[in-house]
Amino acid sequence: MADQAEKLRELVKALNPETPTSAPKPEGKKKTRVVTITSGKGGVGKTNMSVNLAIAYARMGKKVILLDADLGLANVNVVLGVIPKYTLYHMIRQQKTMREILTPTDYGIQFVAGASGFTKIANMSDSERAAFIQELSTLSEADILIVDTSAGVTKNVLDFVAAADDTLIITTPEPTAITDAYGIIKIIATEFSVADMGLKLIVNRVQSVVEGKRVAERVINIASQFLNVKVDYLGFVYEDPIVQSSVLRQRPFLIQDPKSRASQCLMNIVNRMEKVDFREGRGIHGFLDRLLGRSV
Repeated sequence: MADQAEKLRELVKALNPETPTSAPKPEGKKKTRVVTITSGKGGVGKTNMSVNLAIAYARMGKKVILLDADLGLANVNVVLGVIPKYTLYHMIRQQKTMREILTPTDYGIQFVAGASGFTKIANMSDSERAAFIQELSTLSEADILIVDTSAGVTKNVLDFVAAADDTLIITTPEPTAITDAYGIIKIIATEFSVADMGLKLIVNRVQSVVEGKRVAERVINIASQFLNVKVDYLGFVYEDPIVQSSVLRQRPFLIQDPKSRASQCLMNIVNRMEKVDFREGRGIHGFLDRLLGRSV
């Protein structure tokens, strides 16, 4: 695996020899913070959360890029109500650059549409993977890079989780969602050290503050007791009819009704991440080094 990683690094350099993969940002400029959002199962609102979190960060004055890393069933563009001209497919096939596939929105963020049909990064050829990693390095201009993964525990998900500065795990009060949230934490703990993973839990679609806290405590306590893994409770989002309405309208709920209960919860979560649980980003190049190490 080490030989493969070194070979891939050499391919990355060969594709763009003037841009070293370990080049730092200019001194004094904050490094990009990479936040991966994932879930143990589908249907818990992960992509909707990713889109609205991105918008919430933009409202705080951050330059945000949202990467749809669900390479099989990409749908960030559906939630945003935007039809992208180009997707990751065109970049992976080296038909377009990252800057050419970045899609602007009316909400203060840019996003990279997923490439449906590529089920595993590992299935790319070496040159395709090298191009993919090299092109990702151009996202270093962002303050925040939010990576919306596929649901479940595929190798792709683990790659992005391992490489991120923070990983947000989304669950709901449903027993199956709670079980699967614990399941993904267990697999993360088994695959690699989680001492500095920045694992955080968000409980979506709760009826009350008490319910959100109860679900979080259940997951966090079990993870601590049986896995010796620290998971922080980041917050909850109320069950709110505005969310379903916004999905049908393909208009993010933070835009449709900024004063809704769901929107207020989301802003509280972002404020907590920035003020209480702030972690300095290790930058796109650090992210890519870790991603490169996993994607072999």
